[in-house]
Amino acid sequence: MKICFIANVDFAMRHFILPVMRGARARGHEVVGLCAEGPLLDLPRAEGFRIEAMPMARSMNPLAQWRAYTAVRDFLKRERCDLVHAHMPISGLIGRAAARAAGVPRIAYTCHGFLFNQPGPWWRRALALQLERAAGRITDIYLTVSAAEAEDARRLGIHPNATAVLNGRDPAQFHPDPAAREALRAELGANADDCVIIAVSRLVRQKGYPELLRAMEATPANARLWVVGERLSSDRGEDLEPDFARAATALGPRLHRLGYRHDVARLLAAADVFCLPSHTEALPMSVIEAMLTGLPVVASDIRGTRQQVVDGETGLLVPPATVAPLAEALSKLAKDSALRTRMGEAGRMRGIERFDEAKIIGRTLDLLGL
Repeated sequence: MKICFIANVDFAMRHFILPVMRGARARGHEVVGLCAEGPLLDLPRAEGFRIEAMPMARSMNPLAQWRAYTAVRDFLKRERCDLVHAHMPISGLIGRAAARAAGVPRIAYTCHGFLFNQPGPWWRRALALQLERAAGRITDIYLTVSAAEAEDARRLGIHPNATAVLNGRDPAQFHPDPAAREALRAELGANADDCVIIAVSRLVRQKGYPELLRAMEATPANARLWVVGERLSSDRGEDLEPDFARAATALGPRLHRLGYRHDVARLLAAADVFCLPSHTEALPMSVIEAMLTGLPVVASDIRGTRQQVVDGETGLLVPPATVAPLAEALSKLAKDSALRTRMGEAGRMRGIERFDEAKIIGRTLDLLGL
């Protein structure tokens, strides 16, 4: 069977979709990927996957989306794929519509979060819902990465058979690593008594960085913050540089900005607490990676992270877009190494049980009929 996987940007293709592509190829299928060109496509291409660049745009600009649609449609007409598996909100809409126009026999979609659940003007959220309903009618297999989104899809008439498959990561890659811990803490100047709080995500407003940076000012002197990630060229919204500039002045050497890294697993192993104070999430991969590494997680009390973090057992949940409760939660863990250890161990057990990548990919492929 020939399968085409469609994503918006190279970041999504590498971090979210590549494991499914590997699984499909391992089951004997021909695999091709479509997304916007980018440097992070080096890994899938190095692994022998054919990745074709498409003019995908993360915007609602009709002209830009028409260009993307026609390019994908024409490709699918030429290639005669048996199954199209689209991902992400906008590229998911474009991919499914193009697949239908190209006569692809089966169309699948994995929802990584709905645009109508994100902050924004009412008209944009209403439009997003109507587009999701229209695309749902041409979707044969409808998957979501969270149970909440599957329930939304059924309740709101998007798709009657939406099924949650969850997200997963490989416990062999993300795990406690004493050697990495020692080396990286020495490299980045973290002492044995320091509590390293790590945040891994794109540097966008909805990830809650203004609140996190402010909260760090109220944490004990032994608390350090490592920020891993960058702003993608396609990201829009508020510029966070003024927030980071202010935090650099207030926190001094307690703040480290590490940019985009390929050694996230080792950095997590060197940290003590993971923090993701997002305003909205589907089922964040970064939380799963932290759990498998044995870190307690401090996250916003929102639908996505509530499916991952057991408040008071594997971490602490705080109201989104607030500073004081976040500072209190981080301070509590910074002061209590035994509590960090206990929550981290419980989180690792939960992560292995619920978010093992091999189990998630296997179930996804079965639902796709591969």
